[in-house]
Amino acid sequence: MSADLQKTRNIGIAAHIDAGKTTATERILYYAGKIHRMGEVHEGTTTTDFDPEEQARGITIYSAAVTVEWQGHTINVIDTPGHVDFTAEVERSMRVLDGAIAVFDAKEGVEAQSETIWRQASKYTVPRLCFVNKMDKVGADFFNCVKEIRERLSGNPIPVQIPIGTQSEFEGLIDLLTMKAIYFKADTRGNKWDEREIPEELLDLAKHWRHLLEEKVAETCDVLMDKYIHEQPISPEEIVVALRKATVASQAHPVFVGSALKYMGVQHLLDGVIAYLPSPLDMPPVVGHDPDDPAKEIMRTCDDSEPLCALLFKVVTEKPVELFFVRIYSGVLKSGSRIYNANRRKKENVSRVFRMFAKRREAIDEARAGDIVAVVGLRDSLTGDTLCEQKHEVILEKIEFPETVISMAVEPKSSGDRDRLAEALAALSRQDPTFDWRVDPETGQMLIAGMGELHLEIMTHRLERDMNVGVRVGRPRVSYRETVLGKATSECRFIRQTGGHGQFAVVELSVEPHQPAEGEDHVVFENEIHGGTISRQYIKAVEEGVREAAKGGVLAGYPLINTKVTLLDGKEHAVDSSDLAFENAGMMAFRQACQEARVGLLEPIMRLEVTLPEEYFGVVIGDLHSRRATITDTLVRTDRRVIHARAPLAEMFGYSTTLRSLTQGRAGWIMEPSHFAAVPAQVAETLLQEV
Repeated sequence: MSADLQKTRNIGIAAHIDAGKTTATERILYYAGKIHRMGEVHEGTTTTDFDPEEQARGITIYSAAVTVEWQGHTINVIDTPGHVDFTAEVERSMRVLDGAIAVFDAKEGVEAQSETIWRQASKYTVPRLCFVNKMDKVGADFFNCVKEIRERLSGNPIPVQIPIGTQSEFEGLIDLLTMKAIYFKADTRGNKWDEREIPEELLDLAKHWRHLLEEKVAETCDVLMDKYIHEQPISPEEIVVALRKATVASQAHPVFVGSALKYMGVQHLLDGVIAYLPSPLDMPPVVGHDPDDPAKEIMRTCDDSEPLCALLFKVVTEKPVELFFVRIYSGVLKSGSRIYNANRRKKENVSRVFRMFAKRREAIDEARAGDIVAVVGLRDSLTGDTLCEQKHEVILEKIEFPETVISMAVEPKSSGDRDRLAEALAALSRQDPTFDWRVDPETGQMLIAGMGELHLEIMTHRLERDMNVGVRVGRPRVSYRETVLGKATSECRFIRQTGGHGQFAVVELSVEPHQPAEGEDHVVFENEIHGGTISRQYIKAVEEGVREAAKGGVLAGYPLINTKVTLLDGKEHAVDSSDLAFENAGMMAFRQACQEARVGLLEPIMRLEVTLPEEYFGVVIGDLHSRRATITDTLVRTDRRVIHARAPLAEMFGYSTTLRSLTQGRAGWIMEPSHFAAVPAQVAETLLQEV
């Protein structure tokens, strides 16, 4: 493997479900010489979809990391899921990547999950290439896809290739840099192609798009703009340099074309990864914070000589040990070393370090700045934690995951398995930050929560297959939230006198509605005590009490969100005060203040996209209105209509069956969480009666 960081690429492949990510990854592995026989998704034989659940369903569920060599460069590739229920896998992958390939279905264009992965990449300022795949598919339209990337994603797509033919007549591509036509030989699995002059009938089209390429690139570079204005020739080399700079700065998105299934265009896409996507050295230094002073920023550059700084972005529960995936931003991580978890304030042992190739591991002695590797030996670390040196503490920005929106009750088939079930659920929640579980304090039921019905179905299968715990499951139900509707202040005293030391804490706090900024906690806690009436350690205990109370809710036991809590005053006792006393006082004051401020219910609202033939448009719109849906947009995409809507999750159970019935099975749909909104009064009243 290349040790030169300038020749390293950390990239992800992301797209809407069925756009061809995993097939493209499989082709990349083949052309890079990592595998000698290409697997197929429909056969369940691909390298990165190695989990039995993935193979059975023909979808990617877990992100998988592989490392390949291409033209003397090392490329770490992460294949991510396309199904919305597993968006956490994309989120955490985007957080640690330097670049990404966004794959689009040439017929479907920009789909619902395409928007989500684009938004995630933008959030972490990840430079992107676009690959318009499936050009051999009936209805494929490269130019419409480019248009949708510009209009629906607000991207700046700049084609560096255009297709030769389309659908069954797709036979190659035109390279707009060299102005050559490339024809693939069908019987060589993409290993051979002919480079010819552009056919006469396509020459005007090619010149038009070459002119647009020069114009778009010149808009990002003053030197080339000067040449463009004065109609001076711009060389391919100048375009590549300027386009690379614009891509790294996320100002441009080069567009490639092909058909991964038919072995067309993948090698040229790999060339594009080398040419346009950044190395770790091209990325700005990562910014962290001092654990003792969150306002103080700490920079870490991608350099082996800097102190160790790494982000743990994924935990995989495997027998007999857990695997922890880390991205190293600075320093060197050695096998057999002792490191420090700045979030948990605990030392950890790294017994071994592995370079991953899907489910296969290769043990290495050390990993350096810019690497993505897996380690074993950690005990207390979780997703989002920062690993560093104790003498050089730093905490990196944590990974934000969406709120769970659906829950169901589970119980062990055997009463003796209850403890084993709790252990198994705890292990799964360590692995997946969008999977949660709790015991209902009133009924004693175990409740699991996740991102969708498929997500929870996969998790229950894992309990039985991987954890050997048989379970019975209840019906899925909506995971509501609570929030305060007004502002109120409360003072609570927690005073207990027993033999010996007693308990003493007085806490005064206020609560009010608050809409958190992106990346901010759902419950914001602020300390406005001045003059030291409460010790610092007790302020922390009050905050812990407030957060614990918020998890259990006030009105109906649902987690409370979108609330600001301000600690106003308090009293402590020199002998009898303790963390426990202030934690209890904080919980009591918080609940009392919330009750005085009044608490309302929030329900998850889903972003919905339905694609259907024109003749069913009216009846589907009518059905959506009956489900309290709000239509946000309708589009015409080739021969189909596309409906964009927002709908309460509570009204969407069983929608696939209804839609199939209304459209004779000719419609497709996808749904993803959008936001939480107030439950209408009539609906809330019914819900509260059921609690």
